[in-house]
Amino acid sequence: MKLVYRISIAMIALALLASPALAAKKVRWKLAMSWSSTLTPFATAPINLAKMVEEMSGGNFTIKVEGAEKHKAALGILDMTKGGQYQMGHSASYYWKGKDITTVFYCTVPFGMNADEQNAWFYKGGGMELMEKTYAKFDVLSFPGGNTGVQMGGWFRKEIKSLDDLKGLKMRIPGLAGEVFAKLGVNVTNIPPGELYTSLDRGTIDALEWVGPAMDIKMGFHKIAPYYYTGWHEPATELQFLVNKKDFNKLPPEYQTMLVTAMKAVTADMFIDNYAGSIDAWAQMKTEFPNIQVKTFPKEVLKAMKKASDEINDEYAAKDPSFKEVLESQRAYTKKARAWTTIGEYNYIKTLQELAE
Repeated sequence: MKLVYRISIAMIALALLASPALAAKKVRWKLAMSWSSTLTPFATAPINLAKMVEEMSGGNFTIKVEGAEKHKAALGILDMTKGGQYQMGHSASYYWKGKDITTVFYCTVPFGMNADEQNAWFYKGGGMELMEKTYAKFDVLSFPGGNTGVQMGGWFRKEIKSLDDLKGLKMRIPGLAGEVFAKLGVNVTNIPPGELYTSLDRGTIDALEWVGPAMDIKMGFHKIAPYYYTGWHEPATELQFLVNKKDFNKLPPEYQTMLVTAMKAVTADMFIDNYAGSIDAWAQMKTEFPNIQVKTFPKEVLKAMKKASDEINDEYAAKDPSFKEVLESQRAYTKKARAWTTIGEYNYIKTLQELAE
């Protein structure tokens, strides 16, 4: 099935004008999130999606949003959407790497694209088609669900001065980044969001990565671990909306248009909310907790991370044709896009820094 991902305002208007036909069709869906209902802005995107769809349909198409506190299966969203317990889900694609390693690319990968480059790849570089191909085996559709931008490298109880400091470290970090750290001697675990603070506070883990200031300040990690490392592992973390394919196909075309349009709108809003939130949260953090030390991993460590990341990617590509296909697509698009990113965004920031010296 070839989906239309770019929906015009005119198409929305046509959908709304079709109200007599829509009035006869009542649709009641449920959506499960990997996050609690109060964890903004992650939870904001699905909640706003439901509001938009209900308004556009005149109340005929409603989506009940349930957080992890309700369904108790934060990392089970794909299975529940595939099985039909929920018609939709909101989660992060790299959580499913144990089911299909190719899914990591639709969230983020170490040393990969930034948010602007990744969005361009999705909508102009073939990413949406590749994602549809990957998720076809699960009988679900996957759509971008909101980007965090570059994420911080995590909160650490102790400073990382060398590769030796990583050995034996207990850390929560998902996706391919977890495999990179595991290769460097870290004891990696993936803990549901609701258990992170307690695990760090009790010493079950020594470090963790979550998102960035906007999300981290709500979790309170800065009260426990003073070392805050800059990012390398998640340069553009895109969340995802999952939709049961059979249920989507049953929708009237007008409802399909509404749903896809609303997903794209709230996805853009979440990126704005997260960026603005991080600006405010970091200002608050550095004022109220002056003991926080922002660090960048030593060059020796970063080089080892990059080497391990490349080796892991090449190993998966050698044995998985689907992984290889998406890896090559992203590598080619990154090389093409990075030339412009460097000329544009990077050099603008660099110029301002030089002027301030």
